Amino acid sequence: MTTTSKTPGFPAPGRAQSLKGPAAPWPANPWEVIALRYATKDLPPGHAVLDPDPHEGEARLDYYIWLCRNGDRTVLVDTGFAPEEGAARQRILLTHPVEALKRIGVEPEDVTDVFITHLHYDHAGNLRHFPNATIHLQDAEMAYATGRCMCHARMRKPFAVEDVKTAVEMVYRDRVCFHEGDYTLLPGLTARLVGGHSKGLQILVVDGETPLVIASDALHLRRYLTDGQIFPVFADYFRTVEGYRVLHELIEAGCEILPGHDPDVVTLYPRVDPDWEDAVFIRKGA
Repeated sequence: MTTTSKTPGFPAPGRAQSLKGPAAPWPANPWEVIALRYATKDLPPGHAVLDPDPHEGEARLDYYIWLCRNGDRTVLVDTGFAPEEGAARQRILLTHPVEALKRIGVEPEDVTDVFITHLHYDHAGNLRHFPNATIHLQDAEMAYATGRCMCHARMRKPFAVEDVKTAVEMVYRDRVCFHEGDYTLLPGLTARLVGGHSKGLQILVVDGETPLVIASDALHLRRYLTDGQIFPVFADYFRTVEGYRVLHELIEAGCEILPGHDPDVVTLYPRVDPDWEDAVFIRKGA
């Protein structure tokens, strides 16, 4: 399956204004959005920024998958890492992503669409668990993850070869819908190609009274928006910092940014279950 964006490539300045609020007569908040934290990791001082301050302490990264549902479709944004891959990288698994979904009443078979922001190990594992889902991926990301850049150990380090092989297998099973540039995933869900951290990194804008931006690794930690730091893993430095411009445009357009690895996500929003701290409503359904 292949689809071609009407606006291929990277967004021009000012386009973010068109993403403010719903563009069609559906309810103000048609999509329920839930964040599920499935893993965590404390990084040594200076490991979360490109230009570390010698006085900076440890930084914690949390790992999330995101669920968007509206009654008709259930969209999973990223699929987390496989337990064995996380263990090999010394990440602390809190809950298997599939078990986290089940805990909020979502069976793997219920997922209709999987939106892969990029193919790094912590975002694209576990694809086999979602047999009924169409997988949405940027052309640029598959080309990057399977192309000559992977001849360099440093560039392939964020990828897990088994996950990339599975993604290729899904192509051969006619399970992948490829995209080029910006596109409408479903009414109320708009994807934007940002690149930078990985060549085909895409973010998802969820329409509503206050549009939400699932920023993934375009923004690891919220503080990067103000301190100008970036995470020290990227495929294209220019596109990484250009992605910050895009995020600032979206903020000016009235959007709320959801960083990809910030521990504050599970502290700023109400819990789905009062007894479980790892699942929060970013927005409850209409």
